[in-house]
Amino acid sequence: MKHLIDHARSFPQRTAQWPEELSRLADGQSPHALFITCSDSRVIPSLITGARPGELFELRTAGNIVPRHNGPHPAGEAATIEYAVEVLGVADIIVCGHSHCGAVGAMVRGEDLTAVPAVRDWLGHATPLPDDTDSTGPDIAEAVQSHVLHQLDRLRTYPCVARRLANGRLSLHGWFYEVHTGSVLAHRPHANTFTAL
Repeated sequence: MKHLIDHARSFPQRTAQWPEELSRLADGQSPHALFITCSDSRVIPSLITGARPGELFELRTAGNIVPRHNGPHPAGEAATIEYAVEVLGVADIIVCGHSHCGAVGAMVRGEDLTAVPAVRDWLGHATPLPDDTDSTGPDIAEAVQSHVLHQLDRLRTYPCVARRLANGRLSLHGWFYEVHTGSVLAHRPHANTFTAL
């Protein structure tokens, strides 16, 4: 923890080269994209994309799960999506899954999660993966990529997202980040495959 505190203490000195950029942030935000990804500590959106402060609006959930629209309870995730689209007017939404994902791995392997009931219940919100999804190998790439596509389908059910997609003011992107290589693959709808950006 000490190194995190030391880093936070020195942050103002390290950002001294951006005084105008930081002062503009006090006037509000206008991010380019909503980046939905897993809470996993190995996935750092600004590091992956090179985004500067104010360029990404982030939503991080276990397993980058997008909950059903109009679920039984108010959801902070739904509020974040709605705010990004309706208030901030983001032009793009990226759903980024990652290799070695514990949440997706637990789903495809049917792991016993009785010791972590909140995790078990949260993963119950995920769209079931097809039975033939390949879950072999530690990176479970195929399962995660399939999961990303299901989350994009979920996003399309949000009225604010559907409206912006219909009028061409919003684009959806599915990404897969390889933790062990740093590579990012993007879904190519015309070929229905993930290939390097």
